[in-house]
Amino acid sequence: MCGAVSVLKLLCEYLDALVHPTAQLDPLTAARHRAFMAPRLLGSLVTLVALPAYLALRGAPSVTELLVFCWLLAPILSSYYLSQTGRYASAHMLSSLALAGLVTIIAAKTGGIGSFAAIWLILVPLEAGLSRSLHSVAAALTLALVAAAVLLVLGAAALLPAPEQGMGALAVLGFISASFYGTGLALAAGARALPDCSACDRAENHYRRLAHSMPDAISRHGRNGSVLFMSPAVELLLGASVAELRGQGLFDRVHVADRLAYMSALADTGARGEPHSAEFRVRRHTGDPADPIRFIWIEMRCRPLASAASADSDNPREVVAVLRDVTDRKAAEHGLEESRAEAERRTAVKIRSLAVVGHELRTPLNAIIGFSSMLADEPNLPLPAERRQEYAKLINESGNHLLAVVNDILVTSKLETGDYEIRPEPVALAAAVGACCELLALDAHDSGVRLAVDVEPGLPPITVDKRALKQILINLLSNAIKFTDRGGHITVGAKCDGANVLIAVEDDGIGIAEDDLPRLGDPFFRSGNAPDRRCEGTGLGLSIVKALIGLHGGELKIASRIGDGTRVVVRLPLDCESAKAAKPVTPVKSSATITRLATAAEAVSEATIPVKKRA
Repeated sequence: MCGAVSVLKLLCEYLDALVHPTAQLDPLTAARHRAFMAPRLLGSLVTLVALPAYLALRGAPSVTELLVFCWLLAPILSSYYLSQTGRYASAHMLSSLALAGLVTIIAAKTGGIGSFAAIWLILVPLEAGLSRSLHSVAAALTLALVAAAVLLVLGAAALLPAPEQGMGALAVLGFISASFYGTGLALAAGARALPDCSACDRAENHYRRLAHSMPDAISRHGRNGSVLFMSPAVELLLGASVAELRGQGLFDRVHVADRLAYMSALADTGARGEPHSAEFRVRRHTGDPADPIRFIWIEMRCRPLASAASADSDNPREVVAVLRDVTDRKAAEHGLEESRAEAERRTAVKIRSLAVVGHELRTPLNAIIGFSSMLADEPNLPLPAERRQEYAKLINESGNHLLAVVNDILVTSKLETGDYEIRPEPVALAAAVGACCELLALDAHDSGVRLAVDVEPGLPPITVDKRALKQILINLLSNAIKFTDRGGHITVGAKCDGANVLIAVEDDGIGIAEDDLPRLGDPFFRSGNAPDRRCEGTGLGLSIVKALIGLHGGELKIASRIGDGTRVVVRLPLDCESAKAAKPVTPVKSSATITRLATAAEAVSEATIPVKKRA
């Protein structure tokens, strides 16, 4: 048994060595070559083994018998041709030609179409069928029919010699050999089909494992975009079964706004035969009761299916696509876009802030320098006393304005860096409101604005930073006076509201645009509804008010309409220390612009000689 196994192993190794090097690269092709050579070499080997016994029993062979033995040995030549060239289809054609030629010659010498050898013509197209080439089968069938026709014509014309004597044994041998040869062809076909099926199964299992292990989903789409195939990875990707996504199931889950991009990518790939890609949103079932459905971003890369036949736009190709979840990437891109927009906004604010501050500093400085130069040049340019007094007054006002701008910048810097320290103490709110109104009464009179106070009697003391409270009231009243036309009316009110106190400053001035309300309180922001008004300011006053209120644990609300005036309501706790403990305030990180302006403001403040404010 072991000896037989060893001999079989040696024969298999010998057969593998006969396979042409180009066929050895592909296991399936090598198996087909071995299946071609094995039965032919086996049949020829049996013939060579049987030849001595036949000669011993029959004696000297006749010409016909020699042709028969040559015919049985001919398959060796076709096997040798395949081994040397590796041309599978050509070897089948050569084998068919040799078989048909030998069968025709032997049949002509042994009785024509009725010869024992004529049955071999049936095997000619059967053998060619193993090549899986329609051309080879057609050529072999033509050879067999032509050979049969020649035998019929020659037999009918009595041109064939009479059968030789003693052909009975040879006829039996021919029938048996034809049977064995046909059986060999059948076994070769089965042997070749087995590796074909095995290779297909291995390839299918290989690609199935790849499709299951890939995180991306693979789909095949028909000519109308419908899903014909979807890999199981789509169940994790979209939270839906493959059956639900077939047909138009995937299209129904694409976001309505992105369906055009989805269908365009498939249509362009199928019609033009060129790769396309698209990004779109798809509805995904999360399985979370709180958020059962959400949209994710999918990137789809499409390519035309290689087996599709037509490149004509009237008969578009099928499309294979790879689907990938790119939600995180889209979120990162969106974040980058927002960051870029925010950076651009900050740059614009920085430029506007520098322009505003430069204007606010340059205007009073020009006045100070100009009028002081005229006073210094009095020997060359005599001035009357009233003119000198007017110039001195203008210098005083410009200095105060410059000092106010510098102080606002410094206070804003301290507030944004968290360096502004408040010192809470009990303060009588009615007295604080009255003092601030008296301080600004002259400004209101000069602007032609009536200023009224409406404070609820019996207000309890409020624990706040007295300096900060006055600055809040002064800034709000200054804005109201600045943006109220002559003949207008301003009311300052205060009342208790539980554990809080409400301070309201209301005017009937020009009002604020609704679009500007959300940005009120931003540093250097000024409402654009009155660009031509004088003394516009730097836009820091309201931001200081908002920050000081936040330090006390309060809140600021502003209601306004163009032409209907403005109402500003400040809510402050009666005890700011308790409110801050319950709700700590996080200081805002200072911007580079504020820091630079604060540094410049400190230099200007040190070089500025304080001038007493007019009474």
